[in-house]
Amino acid sequence: MKKAIIVSGSVGAGKTTFAKKLAGKLKAEYVDVNSLVEEYKLSKSYDKKRKSKIVDADNLNKVLIGLIKKSKRKLVIDGHLSHYLPKKYAEKCYIIKCDLKTLKKRLEQRKYSKAKIRENLDAEIFDVCLVEAKEIGHKIKIVDSAR
Repeated sequence: MKKAIIVSGSVGAGKTTFAKKLAGKLKAEYVDVNSLVEEYKLSKSYDKKRKSKIVDADNLNKVLIGLIKKSKRKLVIDGHLSHYLPKKYAEKCYIIKCDLKTLKKRLEQRKYSKAKIRENLDAEIFDVCLVEAKEIGHKIKIVDSAR
């Protein structure tokens, strides 16, 4: 069943660049989690302070599993919530890492608030996506996007 490769990591770490290159190299279909959140209306609320949508991971997984089951091709799923996908659907999980100085610059270029930048830097420092992916049991490969 494992027809998906997931690409996760902190916001701004370089997931999309990596995922699109990987999809091209593998002749796989690129799937953008943010687009799915919009298309399937998967945000359950909006956090005004963080200026971000709160996404229901269970509903996102239902959509992703449906896409995986329907697809004739391998999927490369890009998004910082993609590692919540149950391990039986993913053959590999790439966690994209980025040094803090580069990450901070990227987040500032996106005009994120100081609080949002701090939160995302903390997520990188504490390896939130990596720890969660390990807890789920994914086969993980770490990629440093700053190199």
